[in-house]
Amino acid sequence: MLPEYTRGQLALRNGQDRDEIWVAYQGRIYDVGRSRLWQRGNHYEHWAGQDLTPELDKDAPHNANVFDNFPVIGLLK
Repeated sequence: MLPEYTRGQLALRNGQDRDEIWVAYQGRIYDVGRSRLWQRGNHYEHWAGQDLTPELDKDAPHNANVFDNFPVIGLLK
């Protein structure tokens, strides 16, 4: 079973307050820290440490399969 994290805990994993770079999508939290596209804690207009579901479902140029390349490390409470 995966651990659960609050939005506040997720917010700290933004690549700036801590080394971890996490994002949430559809209730799952992904570690995107190994991606060169997320190294500064942001990817285009998207920022790490947040639930990106509303943004990505609305206007992302790719589909949810982009997260298949990253480990799920927890669930968003």
